[in-house]
This record gives sequence, C-alpha cells and structure tokens, in this order.
Amino acid sequence: MILKDKKIGFIGTGKMGGALIKGICSAGLVSPSDVYASDLYEPFLNELKKDIGINISTENSMTINNSDMIVLAVKPQIIKSVIASIKDDVTEEKIVISIAAGVKLEDIEKEFNEGTRVIRVMPNIAATVAESASAVSQGSNASQEDVEDTLTIFNAVGSAIQVPENIMDAVTGLSGSGPAYIFPVIEAMADGAVYEGLDRKSALVLAAQTVIGAAKMVLETGMHPGELKDMVTSPAGTTIRGVRVLEENSIRAAFMNAVIESSNRSKELGK
Repeated sequence: MILKDKKIGFIGTGKMGGALIKGICSAGLVSPSDVYASDLYEPFLNELKKDIGINISTENSMTINNSDMIVLAVKPQIIKSVIASIKDDVTEEKIVISIAAGVKLEDIEKEFNEGTRVIRVMPNIAATVAESASAVSQGSNASQEDVEDTLTIFNAVGSAIQVPENIMDAVTGLSGSGPAYIFPVIEAMADGAVYEGLDRKSALVLAAQTVIGAAKMVLETGMHPGELKDMVTSPAGTTIRGVRVLEENSIRAAFMNAVIESSNRSKELGK
C-alpha cells in the first residue's frame, strides 16, 4: 500500500525517527523526495540524506511547511517546548503524529491551536528491524481516514493496531517496554546452552530464532499459547522438565509484574 499524494515530515531523527524514515522508504509508501526531516543534531540528518536521499534541515518550519503528515519523534520531556515552537505553522489540513511515551492526546492537543488533528502512537524499538509492535489512538479532531494513514506508516515497520487511548499505558508496559523483557530471556537461554557446551555465537542464534519462531506460531496459527506449549511437552519428556523449573521460579508472575509495573510508570509520566 502507498500513501498517495502524501508528504511526510519527521521532527526528530534519532533511533525511532530514523527507523521510521528508513521503513517507509524501504516499503515504498512514499518517495524519499516526499520525506522531510529536521533535527538539531546534523550527523543524523546527513546520514539519512546520504543513505536515502530525503530532504533535511535544522529548521522545523521547513519540515512542517512541506508535509501533510508530521511525526513528532521527540522525547516526552521536550515535546511541549517543541510544540510551542511549531504550533502556528501547523494548519488544520495537517496530521500530527506523536510517538512520545506517556504523553496523552489531551495534553498534546491543548498545546496546539484549536482544531489540530492529532494521532498518538506507541511503537517499540524493533522498528529498527521493521518488526515493531505499534498501537494507534485517535485524537478528538482526527478522522478515521487519518488513523488508517497512520496505521499504514507503522505497518511498514512491523504490525500496528488501533486502540482506545485509555489502554495506551497497558500497551506501553507490554509492547513498548517488552523487547527489554525478552533480551535477557534470549541471553539467559544462550547462557544455559553455553553451560552445556555450545559455543556462544551458535547459542545466541538458536535462542533468538527460537523466540522468533515461537512468536510467529502464535501470530500465524491463532492458537492459544497454552495449546502450543502442550504440543511441545511430551509426557515425561525433556521440555516438561524445563517448564517445571520455569513455573517453580514464578516465570508467569515475573512477566505479569513487569508489564504491570511498566504500565504504572507510564501512568505516572502522563500526570
């Protein structure tokens, strides 16, 4: 799918902003000549210009004036100051997409001029390898068509769904923070294999691919994770012994509590 006749701007070209730019250009959603980006850190801009051929500037006004959709890829701590500096350039014809964690639509909208169309998105760091899990929430002035265009952008770097904003903190705790829960799991599984004699490089490849494969089975079969687990655990076999150890160490409670605690922190940041 392409975004016909749309020009997309990015304010902020750090890890997430840069990943989104590379993702939408790689997917062919828009031509690089229709992508505009601004940042105070010129090395990020110059790298994107060299690698992809987008339009760059250190002035946000250039990005806004040339774009139909504007992604605010800035830290939550500075989003208000960024909005204050750009709001008079953002007309009602433009869509503003915020990916600032914990910052509510209501708080974003009140910083802009009345009538500004705002969408809030919670992606995750896996956008850097086009495997992000993203959730999209609709602002009070945004249309469903605006939401669909936003979903198109974020589906270019993974999978995106629409959710009501009142569960966005749960999304933050689950998929926003989730990669950081899985990286130690991959490392620990590899450590176990190294302990048993496998070399480190091979152990990491097998552990990471095992996680990818398990996740793909959940997404593509539509089966409950419990059913899939039962497919692997033969009576008195090797797998059920490993599962028993995980249960003895409260693996489920640990992951549940991680999501809940991260969600609670997201709520705190949004106050």
